[in-house]
Amino acid sequence: MFTCLFFVFKGTIMKFLEDAILKYGKVYPGEILNVSSFLNNLIDINILDEMANSFYEHFKDEGINKILTVEASGIAIATLLASKFRANILFAKKKKTLNISDELYSASCFSFTHKTQNTIVVPKEYLKESDNVLIVDDFLATGEALNALLSLCESAKANVKGVGICIEKGFNGAGDKLRKSGINLLSLAVIDKMDDDTIIFRKN
Repeated sequence: MFTCLFFVFKGTIMKFLEDAILKYGKVYPGEILNVSSFLNNLIDINILDEMANSFYEHFKDEGINKILTVEASGIAIATLLASKFRANILFAKKKKTLNISDELYSASCFSFTHKTQNTIVVPKEYLKESDNVLIVDDFLATGEALNALLSLCESAKANVKGVGICIEKGFNGAGDKLRKSGINLLSLAVIDKMDDDTIIFRKN
């Protein structure tokens, strides 16, 4: 287990997730954080529900009608969150399949976890200029996937009202860069440092 070098704040919505990361997470070489035991393989519905509630409280006044994510790890949190907004879910696929329209928005991104280059796609008929979009994903590392999702919205002229991230690797700097650009980005846990036996969460 990790040395508990993290910051606790009265009333913070982040602590429940930080505690789960410290208890169940595993750090692998290459700055890989494995949380498959509660977030993106085996899913703890109680933790997922807490995260969805936190995102909903933050973005509930933004008129969200569409939740956008990328397959596959973001779909679980997107589904639960969409039920709270009564919104539709749209997930970008990592490759075009035969049952998808040829009229597509597409964007290229590199997968930090899988070390592969992907071209994500969504049918044009599913992402419109009239949409108020909340982008959600399980991780924010280098920002490749998130920037690709933002690019899809830009192509469709859809209104990005915010971004919700479960776990942000703050030491990569992608989240801070996006915040400075004006993106309304909420990350429920921001890690500023991690190694084999220590995780340090950002002080808000």
